[in-house]
Amino acid sequence: MLFALFLGAGNIIFPPALGQMAGNNLVIAMLGFLITGVGLPLVAVLAIANSNTGESGGLQSIASRVHPAFGVVFTMIIYMAIGPFFGIPRTATVSYEIGIVPFLTNNVADSSWPLLLFTIVFFTITVALALNPAKLVDRIGKILTPILFIIIGALVIKSLITPMGSIQEAHGDYAIQPFFRSFVEGYLTMDVIAALVFGIIIINALKVEGITKKGPAFKATIIAGIIAAVGLTLVYVSLGYIGATSVDAIGLQDNGGAILALASKYLYGSAGTTILALTIIFACLTTSIGLVSACAQYFEETFPQLSYKVYVFLFAGFSTIIGNFGLTQLIQISIPVLMMVYPLAIVLMMMSFIDKSFGRKPIVYILALLGTAVISVFDGLKVADIDVKPVTSILSHLPLYEQQIGWLLPAIVGALIGIIISQFTPERKHG
Repeated sequence: MLFALFLGAGNIIFPPALGQMAGNNLVIAMLGFLITGVGLPLVAVLAIANSNTGESGGLQSIASRVHPAFGVVFTMIIYMAIGPFFGIPRTATVSYEIGIVPFLTNNVADSSWPLLLFTIVFFTITVALALNPAKLVDRIGKILTPILFIIIGALVIKSLITPMGSIQEAHGDYAIQPFFRSFVEGYLTMDVIAALVFGIIIINALKVEGITKKGPAFKATIIAGIIAAVGLTLVYVSLGYIGATSVDAIGLQDNGGAILALASKYLYGSAGTTILALTIIFACLTTSIGLVSACAQYFEETFPQLSYKVYVFLFAGFSTIIGNFGLTQLIQISIPVLMMVYPLAIVLMMMSFIDKSFGRKPIVYILALLGTAVISVFDGLKVADIDVKPVTSILSHLPLYEQQIGWLLPAIVGALIGIIISQFTPERKHG
């Protein structure tokens, strides 16, 4: 289940693009991507399990170490961003663009009603499978995940038996610094936020299985996390190989979606388009079910005036409306917001593992997150094409700023200053 929740369309279309660009540097590039694309999300899942105090799947309990008000506000922003505002609608729009549009005539594809019809059907299936969270493990883990594996496997095995061509030279940044370039790209997949959101599903699924104590729950989460990480690694490496060997047959393409579409058709003829469509739709469907369920469970715990089922219908209905604005508009709006909150989520997650060393004092969290926020907020504004050049020209002197992780040093410095200050402040208990 955990593997399928993570494996969305973005995760499927990125590795082939990496493979094409990395070429003969595929191994070292893939290593960098796996650290941030698989390693960090796994750490995030373990952070939620390790911090589980019965509060909102763990994320709110971690964020509340900064301040209770911050815990509520930040958690809601994360859930809404990766949920009904951006993440959930995008699962439908990506499915439509890659899985449905290739089968439509130009006239039909240019009209608005096919997308409307598809989103209604897509989210109706999502609702049907998300209404009973106790059965998510069976429905996703035992049914949808094997189907997804089989479909991806069909592509990979065919590419191994009859390779499309030889691996070419690396291109662009992948020829100069393949590890670091792919390391940054892996971080931009945003799976850390997804892991923080899916934490509530994992914890509640374990409770259904009768695992309620923190020790056994953490152990079970480690096992599930490792299995999911192995599955993701196999998929990423396989799809990266498809991309790396595809240049002879289909040439260099602008994005992973185009690479997979052309590679599927090359390997399987007209049936390849159907195979790719099924891959994308199943991958997006499992992610959609997971996100709707996670958001509904969180809001039911936080605002119990409405039931879980009502929240499922609300989020699916709202996502249907938002999804009809189209994929391009969704991406344009979502990236600046995610650029602002993603670094905060990473810093918060990493500090949750070491906060006992500084007595879990809020000042350390506050200064680390403040240093992070100064950079990430202006990164988001810059991506949104808002003129902040006077500030960003100063920030550009920070190490790793051009790689979009300029927040790292301010976060570390902020935490260290917080630790020093905390040594001179009296101990006091926090709820």
